[in-house]
Amino acid sequence: MAAKLMNAIQYSRYGGGTTALKRVKIAVPDPKADEVLLKVEAVSLNAFDWKIQKGIPRPILPGKFPYVPGTDVAGEVVKVGSSATKFKAGDKVLALLSHATGGALAEYTVAKENMTVAKPPEVSVAEGAGLPLAALTAHTAVTHANIKLDGSGETKNVLITAASGGVGHYVVQIAKLGNTHVTATCGARNLEFVKGLGADEVLDYKTPEGASLRSPSGKKYEYVIHCAMDIPWATFALNLSETGKVIDLTPGLGTMIRFATQKLTFSKKPLVPLILSPKTENFEYVVNLAKEGKLKTVIDSKYPWSKAEDAWSRIISGHAMGKVIIEF
Repeated sequence: MAAKLMNAIQYSRYGGGTTALKRVKIAVPDPKADEVLLKVEAVSLNAFDWKIQKGIPRPILPGKFPYVPGTDVAGEVVKVGSSATKFKAGDKVLALLSHATGGALAEYTVAKENMTVAKPPEVSVAEGAGLPLAALTAHTAVTHANIKLDGSGETKNVLITAASGGVGHYVVQIAKLGNTHVTATCGARNLEFVKGLGADEVLDYKTPEGASLRSPSGKKYEYVIHCAMDIPWATFALNLSETGKVIDLTPGLGTMIRFATQKLTFSKKPLVPLILSPKTENFEYVVNLAKEGKLKTVIDSKYPWSKAEDAWSRIISGHAMGKVIIEF
């Protein structure tokens, strides 16, 4: 019997941006024993999606070409694998796919059952699609900063860079669940937006004050959660407390070299690359925060499937305020 076909978007080489995206018909995947097959209802794009296409993590990612990009999905379970027991056909879920295999930009996709969680009715499809990678990354960064999310403990002074972006806007909200004083950076047009997320102080990164990262109240930072790029280490060092730490969510080769060097020299002010290792319980935790209204997905823009290429252009621009969503 011929395989059932579906519409998908893929690319077959590094580079090319939007023009390299091709609309194709490929076979609907069959779930492995520990997987579920989903009918995709919405996809959220992340900055790392276009970085894979650009070749920044080559040769590690993607696993192979041609590649269907995207990892963050909201959808409906169509079929479950032989050892999958948590879900049944018809369940509404959110899923995080592997960057190695991708698969989100298609009518159907398969997800590991342990990286699939139930979508609460209180969370819309578009809001839910925004959560998987970005909210999990934000939660991991905040917990790495030893912030207790029940609000207990001493106040921690925290700097969050690129606070209006897809990850950054979640970092601010989750950090403010703890006992924190948050200073945040963003562009001028997003200052009020970031204040509305709960930040105590907001800096325009293009001003001299913002570029220096100095807290307007003169505070030194115990932790910096760094969601941006291209800030010199010396700028961070001047603003850290004696044992302040920078958690880098966009680590490149320079970050890895500095991390290794600081390990060897026992630096009291370390730069730590964050490598996400997602766990089911953390995924369920951030989804529950959304259910309870404690974590909001701010949507920069929504695009229908027919204009998915425009969504790709938007995420490449680097100017999205919150999440970029494609709806099917």
